[in-house]
Parts: sequence; structure tokens; C-alpha cells
Amino acid sequence: MVALKKKSSARTTYRDAGVDIRLADDFIRTIGPIADATIAERSGPMEGIGGFGALFDLKRAGFRDPILVSSTDGVGTKLRIAIETDQVDTIGIDLVAMCVNDVLVHGAEPLFFLNYFALGKLNNRLGERVLKGIAEGCRQAGVALVGGETAEMPGFYADGDFDLAGFTVGAVERGQELPRRQDICDGDILIGISSSGVHSNGYSLVRKLVERSGLKWSDSAPFEPSKTLGDALLEPTRIYVKPVLQVLKSTDGIKAFAHITGSGALGKLHRILPSPSANGVRAHIELGTWQVPTVFRWLRDQANYSDSYEDEKELLRAFNCGIGMVAVVAREKAKQILELLKASKEEAFVIGKIENHGEPSGHWPKVEDAVRLTGNLSFE
Repeated sequence: MVALKKKSSARTTYRDAGVDIRLADDFIRTIGPIADATIAERSGPMEGIGGFGALFDLKRAGFRDPILVSSTDGVGTKLRIAIETDQVDTIGIDLVAMCVNDVLVHGAEPLFFLNYFALGKLNNRLGERVLKGIAEGCRQAGVALVGGETAEMPGFYADGDFDLAGFTVGAVERGQELPRRQDICDGDILIGISSSGVHSNGYSLVRKLVERSGLKWSDSAPFEPSKTLGDALLEPTRIYVKPVLQVLKSTDGIKAFAHITGSGALGKLHRILPSPSANGVRAHIELGTWQVPTVFRWLRDQANYSDSYEDEKELLRAFNCGIGMVAVVAREKAKQILELLKASKEEAFVIGKIENHGEPSGHWPKVEDAVRLTGNLSFE
């Protein structure tokens, strides 16, 4: 027989279990003004954070017959670097970027954002730093931070660890949504918009390669000596919302966008193309038409990749290699769109075209066969 432990006569509170409700209330009061600042810049929100749900008036935001577009995401193991280096101030920008850029490729304007912040024990200073980063991402994207959830979960997360997830909703007028797959045809142009670095994908491989290099996060970055390795690899993901929306308002020449995240261009472009049986086209990317940032050269070298076709394909499968967004545009509108992006201070390049696939079976043997690569990557 198992002897039962004698019941304690001591009073046990929620705080004794590791959850401090008063501290959580203080945190909500702290972040209220941070979120309210993003709401003040965005038409449509009907109240600030603090309720059980968030109300949004689409008519007040200027939409007549909208289709809603939603997305949710996290920042992957890039978060591990932020935690280990105590550089958490910009990781919220990455969180917003991963969500709003995905909504944007459908031609939608992101409207509001919610976050989920989970940790073992609430630290109001840490939480404030993270939330300020999220608010900055919302400001860059023009979205309102209308709410979220802070979950204190003792025994689930180790001391100092936390996790983040984000959720956004956007809207696009009916008939204007992207991609327009039925319009994509032989001769359309691929325009690549530059990334700000590794963005928020491939960090499980990045962390493994840093470990192999023997460097510490506090060491000088071999590819950017003015920064520590940790700071350089925490460069926030670029948010494309404002310049891309401006282009969409100025021309009807864009047929599709692809947000280049996990699995790179090889794994993302097929999502926006028509099926081979529809009109038999694929994307042709000409490597060398843009300069790949030096961070990717360093990662390539740590991975012991060569400049062979298979190794460059592997690099493009793991990382964005300097291109964070790809647009499929009508040939006659390509020059105008490049000029519009340049006017918005975005670096953009013609990186290829749409071509006839020529696959007699009417299907791609593999997903990545939707993209043909020629040439070699050109590094800065």
C-alpha cells in the first residue's frame, strides 16, 4: 500500500503555484499605452486592449465589399538567439513581419494584430521590451495592436524562456485579390525585392552552423565586423506592407506575390503559379541578377557548400539569399513597378521570368521543378 502524504494545513494561493495575477494586471496597464499608440494611427479599431475581444469596423477603414485575409505565425528558433543574447527588443518586429507579409501577398491591407506571449514567470521589464518591438512592427506595417494573451506558465517554460505567436487580419476589395493565376503567362517578369538579411527562417540551420564555427554570439560577426554575431543575425525581418500597397494602388500590372520564407524561392513560387495542366508555365530564375548579402556567403562556407548547382539549390532551399519577396508582373509594366519600388526606397531587381514548362505529362515531377535555375549566385 502506498502511504499518502499528509495534507498540509498551510494556505496555498495561485501566487504560491507561480502565477502572480497582480503582476499580470500591472503588465496590462504598462502595455496599454504602447498598444493604444498603434490604434491611434489606424482607422477601424473600435476600442483599445483590455476586453475579451477586439472590435473592428471595416466600413470605417474605407472598405466597401471586402474579403478578409488572415495569417498566423511565430519567429521560429531565431527566438533562441534573442533569449540567449538578451536582445529581445526587435524580435517583435519579426513576429509582425511574418504575419503581415503573408497577408500582403494576397493583395490585402493588414488591419490589426494580436499576439500570444507565453513564459514561465512574468517579468514586466522583459515583457515591455518584447511588446515595444511588436508595437514597432505594427507601426511599420500600419496595423493596430488590438489585443493578445500573456500566459504565465510555471513548470512549462524554463526560467528566462518564452515563446511568441502572432495573428493578423487584413482585407482586400472583392475582385482585387491575388494571386491572379489565370493571368500568369509566358513572358511575365519576376521582380525580386531585397531582404534585410536572413529574416526569420532557417535558424535551426543557422544555429547549428554557428555552433560548428566555434564562435560565440558576443564575437564579432565575420561578415559584418562592426556588429556582434548575435546582433547581426537578429537583424529584423523587412516589412513590405507600405511600399507594396503603394505599388498596388498605382498599377494593375502585378499578377502575384510570393513571400520568400522557409524553403526559400524553390518552395514558395509554386504556390502562386497555375497548375501545369492549366497553362503549362514555370518560373525561371536567373542567378547572378542580384547581389547576395555576405551573411549567406558565410553560412554557405560554414555548411561546406560549393558553387555547384546542387549546393546552390540547397542554399536557396534553406534561405532567402537576399530576396524577401518576389512579384510576377506583366512585361509591359515591369519598368514602372521597378521605379515605384525604388521611389519607396526598396531595392528591387528583375531576377527572371515566367516561361512555358514543356512538361508533356501536365504535372511537375517535384514541387521545385516549378522553378528553373540558371547561372550562379553572385555574392557581395
